[in-house]
Parts: sequence; C-alpha cells; structure tokens
Amino acid sequence: MARTLSTVAIAILVSISSILVYDQFFLPESASILGEQPRATLANYDQSHDALALDRKLNEILSREEANRANAFSQMPENFIGASEAATPAVVYINSSTPGRWRSGSSSGSGVITSSDGYIITNNHVIEGGTSITVTTNDKQEFEARVVGRDPSTDLAVIKIESSKQLPYLSFANSDNVKVGEWVLAVGNPFNLNSTVTAGIVSAKARNINILESDASIESFIQTDAAVNPGNSGGALVDTKGNLVGINTAILTETGSYEGYSFAVPANLVKKVMADLIDFGTVQRGFLGVIIREVDADLAKREGLPNANGVYLDRVMDKSGAAQAGLKRGDVIVQIGNSRIKTMPQLQEQVGRYRPGDQIDVAYYRNSELKTTQITLRNSDNTTEIVTMTDLNTIQELGLELRDLDKQEARSLGRQGVIVRSIKRGSIIAGTNMDPGFIITHINDNRVKSTQEVAKQIESASGKVRIEGFYDRYPGEYVYAFTK
Repeated sequence: MARTLSTVAIAILVSISSILVYDQFFLPESASILGEQPRATLANYDQSHDALALDRKLNEILSREEANRANAFSQMPENFIGASEAATPAVVYINSSTPGRWRSGSSSGSGVITSSDGYIITNNHVIEGGTSITVTTNDKQEFEARVVGRDPSTDLAVIKIESSKQLPYLSFANSDNVKVGEWVLAVGNPFNLNSTVTAGIVSAKARNINILESDASIESFIQTDAAVNPGNSGGALVDTKGNLVGINTAILTETGSYEGYSFAVPANLVKKVMADLIDFGTVQRGFLGVIIREVDADLAKREGLPNANGVYLDRVMDKSGAAQAGLKRGDVIVQIGNSRIKTMPQLQEQVGRYRPGDQIDVAYYRNSELKTTQITLRNSDNTTEIVTMTDLNTIQELGLELRDLDKQEARSLGRQGVIVRSIKRGSIIAGTNMDPGFIITHINDNRVKSTQEVAKQIESASGKVRIEGFYDRYPGEYVYAFTK
C-alpha cells in the first residue's frame, strides 16, 4: 500500500500496494559489481593541537579529489534525450501479487535492470509479501521473476528474470561524485504509466527522513526535486549521461502525492547491497561498535572542534572494532577513507559499504588533536565472520530477532548469552510463550554465547529443542521447548 505518515514532514514509500506489508552495536568485495574502496592518507600528516590548522590540513588532503570530482558532475544539457534513451529500456514495471481465496492483494512499482543476464534492483516494499512477481520490460515482454534477496534496512531487493537474449541495463555512476545542484532524471512507472521520465536537480545529499522501520536501517538519501509519484518506487535516478546514481524510494508529502521532495538510495550503497544479496542471499553488515550522535555548536565548542561537523562517539563497545583500534568515548569521527564525514547519515552510508572483516581508515579528533587509525569491522555477533544464509534462515524461521550481550552487559549480569529482542507473532517461538528480553544461555544443554552459535545448535538438533536461560527482571531459570 502507499505509506503515508501524517506529521509536519510526512515521508511515504512510493508504490501502490494492498498487501501486508531490526539495537545492533556493531565488506572482500565482488569483483563483478564492486570496485575497490578508497583508502585514506591522513596518517602521513604530523599531529597538531591547533584545531583550525588541523581542519585546514584535512581539507588539503581532500582538495585534489574534490578537484577531480568537480569535472565529473552532470552539466546542463540542451536536452535530456540521450539520457532518456539510455535509461528507459532498462527500467521495468513490477507487479507483486498474492493470489488467494481468503486473502489476496497486489502491489506495483518499478525496477532497474543492472546486468544483461537479468538481475534487477528494486525497493523491498515493492515486492514485500508477494508470492508471484511479474516483470514487464520496456518493450512489453513479460517475465516471472524470482527473489534473490531482500534488505529491509535499506529498502532494497534484488530479483532476477531469465531471458533468451541479453537485456539492456544501466551502469552505476559513482554517487559520491553527485553534486547538489546538478541535473538528474527520474525514470519509472508512476500511476502505471510506463517509461515516464521527469527532470530535476539534486537538492541535498545524505538526508535522513526516519522512514525505514528496521533498527539497522541506513538512511542517507539523495534528495531531488524530480517529480516522483506512486509507482516510481524502485525506479532509476540517472545523471545526464544515463548512468544510475540512485534508486528512487520515497517522497516527502502531506497529501500522499508529489510535493517537490523525493529521495533515492545512492548508487554506491545500492552496489554493495546488491552484491551481498547475489553472493550471500543476505547483506553482510559491518559495524564499528559505537553509539553515535550528531555534533552541534555547543558540543563543538566544548570539545575544541573547528566546526560543528563530524560524528561524536557517545559510547564505544568493549572488544568492538572501534575499541580495538583505540577509539574512545568523546572522539569525533571526521573522515572515513577519502570521504569527509559531517553527519550521522554520511557515516552510516560509508560504513554500510563494507563487510565484516574489512579494514577502514578513520580520521578523528580527540582533545582538539587530529588522529588516524584503522578499524576492522565486525558483524552483529562482534566477529569478523560472514553471516551465512543458513544461520539467518534458522533464526528467522523460528520467529526470533537476537543479538549478543556485549561485555559490559555480560559483566553486569554475571553471565554470557544471547538476548531475544523480539518474537514474531504466530511463530514457533511465540508458541512456547517466551517473552522478549529472555537471555538464552543453553540449547539442548550446550552453552551458547552468540547468535550464530544459537543457529548452529538449533540447526544440528533433531526432535525436541530445549532453550534454557533467564530474564534480567525475573528470578530463576526458564526452559522453553519446541519440536522440529
């Protein structure tokens, strides 16, 4: 269904739908889709306690790259014919339906072909809940599509169609190079009007509009004033060369229709999510292991910062990648790789492009001194392992959302374990009467300390499964059981 949240600034996901529609603390790359990530060179600079001088040095480090980028953005063309002709053949119409006697429904939206063999990127909310997905190409061919993977935290999904011939597709632009004020086109199927092209400019970058429901959500949208309406969801935002700079996802409105503000997931993040879904079936999310907040003028003055840019570390988790790299509470991150960090969405987007085990170069201020370090990212279990689809499916099929206790929590409780964050209504676990907040310590008498250990123990069990643990707020031990 078209989502409408009526507040001062209402963000809705832009698809037509009538079907039903995740506190984490904590990217080797696919050569076919992902390019190498840039590395920072800040460590070559001497340290200084002059915050303003340090900020100038930081700008000097980025100046060469910024100069190169200045020549890369889209110039004002005489017309948009070339970009339109390049983009429209690769943008498809998607219908997701759930046929049934008692409960049925359908939703529709757009998608973008990103490879000649039929991989298509779209929004998760376009296909969510559908059991039958039909794709109609620009030349009116129809295909049944299969779901490759979905990522609610970015509202992206990958589907695939099989064709006897090579399909037209769009190439990814470097969305970091997109500039506020440059021309872009939105291509999609608003109101079921296939292959509609609208033009506008980039109004802002790294926008967070608090629309995604997952606790692990990444919102760092490209904002444009190109007209986007219901049905444009999952469609292409392209530059004047016809390259994909983003996936249109949401609008800001009080009426439910376009009012001048639309939002797209940037292409660089799309590439990473798409690669993970194709390679692993699930997104490999890398975490710094920190709790963060924005820097305001008061905080900048108190911490001796040159300006109110950067992301303040409110808490650094024990044994996290950030802690092992030497970061502490009160540090302010100002750069990751070659990307300057001014806001929380920028930080989340940059980190979101990497996988557990990847190393990232980080520049930060501590006591008005610019420092650099290298952080090895970890997964939500605070390890560098890649999460397998088997582990994820096992947990989700039971109706559980889990996370590991961090060291401080385990020390406070005097025990290690895995906490149940939520339980899906009607699931297997819901039938045991377990409540959220339960801390799992054993599966069939085997001690478990991580989400992956829980999944592996349940996967290897046969017959009756006994889950033992305790509640922080209630005395005693509890046992829940189910039969596989």
